[in-house]
Amino acid sequence: MSELRARGLRVGLYTSPHLVSACERMVVDDVPISEEAFAEWATLLKPHIERTGASFFEATTAMALADFAARGADVAVIEVGLGGRLDATNVITPLVSVVTKIALEHTDYLGTDLKGIAREKAGIAKPRVAFVTGEPNADLRAEILREAERRGATPIVAVDISRTPPAGTVLGLRGPHQLANAWVAAAALKQLPGGALPQGPPIGEEIPASFADAYIPARFDVRGKWIFDVAHNPDGMRVLVEALSSYGPARPVHALVGIRNDKDWRPMLELLAPVVDRLVLTVPPSIPLMQRWSVSDVSGGPIAQIEPDFDTALREVQDGAATVLVTGSFHTVGDALSRLPGFAPVG
Repeated sequence: MSELRARGLRVGLYTSPHLVSACERMVVDDVPISEEAFAEWATLLKPHIERTGASFFEATTAMALADFAARGADVAVIEVGLGGRLDATNVITPLVSVVTKIALEHTDYLGTDLKGIAREKAGIAKPRVAFVTGEPNADLRAEILREAERRGATPIVAVDISRTPPAGTVLGLRGPHQLANAWVAAAALKQLPGGALPQGPPIGEEIPASFADAYIPARFDVRGKWIFDVAHNPDGMRVLVEALSSYGPARPVHALVGIRNDKDWRPMLELLAPVVDRLVLTVPPSIPLMQRWSVSDVSGGPIAQIEPDFDTALREVQDGAATVLVTGSFHTVGDALSRLPGFAPVG
């Protein structure tokens, strides 16, 4: 997105889930949709939502596309919500399709077979549209490429994410995993059809300088002594731990953690516990009641303080900490951001 903006394009961005406000999901040139516009689109589309029985995500997808058109976006970056093949976002014919990597997620919908998940993700491939992936696992990458080829995508690009960038390359996003993401993003930009990038030189083999301006809230988001990261599955927690080790935060590091009970939380805690000095486990109030973990559930995990009341936990985790990490879910980070003085809700 940063390179598209740097080229003078008006860029829409659709992401999910949100941290504090649903308005965060629909952004044009860093400006979220207003609450008034969100309400107007919901009212306008309500008869169609009710007629079709559309889900919340399906409804917001339609709203986002309408909003981008109304606000005059030249191009949009659309993030898939779940899977790919059957996702609401798959109604569009994109300029380029991207699958970054595969992780075990949404198993209640996608199953536990990583190859099956890879095929579902690759279901966004379209005939005669470029397809890019940075999946590092050879077997999963082969599965993705086969599915993309079966669907008629062309060209199909498997990105070497292990390359070392030239000296002086700067990324706005922290963590070793963001270098891999940067290589994938650069490859996707390079595959945009002619005319999609109207200004500036062609994308070369290096990471664009504009990537130094890239920013995504709550993705190893350092704000003073606070670090916010929405790691919400074992793969995400593994990436967070690597980023934390690379960053070298001031010690002691205290972590406020809240995880939904439908996530594989035990390995998440096992990964995080050795790299922090204190764990405070809590229950974010925005998590739906049926998805909240209970004290009896988490008491079998690593030794940690358990404080079910979120506001109390948020106060206590700061006691004696040089660095405070907030993680475990979008709910945890969003609820913390909305409560911390001086941290205006994102969006």
